Amino acid sequence: MTPGTPLVAMTSGGPHAWIMINALRARFGDFPIILEEPESQAVFWRRPRRKLGRLKTASMQAARLPIRLKKGGSGSLIKEMIETHGLNPHPPRTVKPIDVETVNSDQTRTILRSLSPIVIFVVSTRMIGVKTLSSTGAAFVNYHSGINPAFRGMYGAYFALATGHPEHFGATVHLVDQGVDTGDVLYQSRLQPDPRDTFHTYLWRVAAGSREIVISAIEDALNGTLRPQQLDLPSKQYFAPTLGSYLWTGLRRGVW
Repeated sequence: MTPGTPLVAMTSGGPHAWIMINALRARFGDFPIILEEPESQAVFWRRPRRKLGRLKTASMQAARLPIRLKKGGSGSLIKEMIETHGLNPHPPRTVKPIDVETVNSDQTRTILRSLSPIVIFVVSTRMIGVKTLSSTGAAFVNYHSGINPAFRGMYGAYFALATGHPEHFGATVHLVDQGVDTGDVLYQSRLQPDPRDTFHTYLWRVAAGSREIVISAIEDALNGTLRPQQLDLPSKQYFAPTLGSYLWTGLRRGVW
């Protein structure tokens, strides 16, 4: 690990995360990648249970069955997107990730201080705590698959369509603060879903159309020209669809 590394990525992995990281590698070359362990299901569901209650959270968990049943056919559509848009959803072979238990560990903070980056690209991690955010003078820049602040939290692209706001189908690149996708917005993409898209392909569709805004934000950070936007949008955090809302939205709006 060489001090003064301009760019570092932090992620827990996943196809859309690797798509963004590989797009940055194509533009900037290889850079260190801090790879945290994914959260367990028990931890994942603890937050909505605490915030929304056991009954609603149980309904969200029940919705996973019909969502899984709609997965058929998504594989061929994802393959089509990979080929059409030149997506690379795999971990790079030329960079060995730096494994950590969590981005909020002392180990991670020591690594960041050692690397001394200018910008830290964040995609698909736990919420980053204040101790990690303040452990370095680098800008933390996050990729979110939704339009902030109107569709913060989980499954932003799905909820834009499910709530009847297709004009907000897209992604946001923003600075990281202590809230849930509440940091200053840097760039946004507004995209068109394919009629064949479902819950399983929205992330891919948005990632395919949002690589340039990620590159632009990192270029700005490296050049010292970050320019937050002022947006006049309502603010709402989403979790996962409940069983009733998922079925109702699918039958009424055709959004699965």
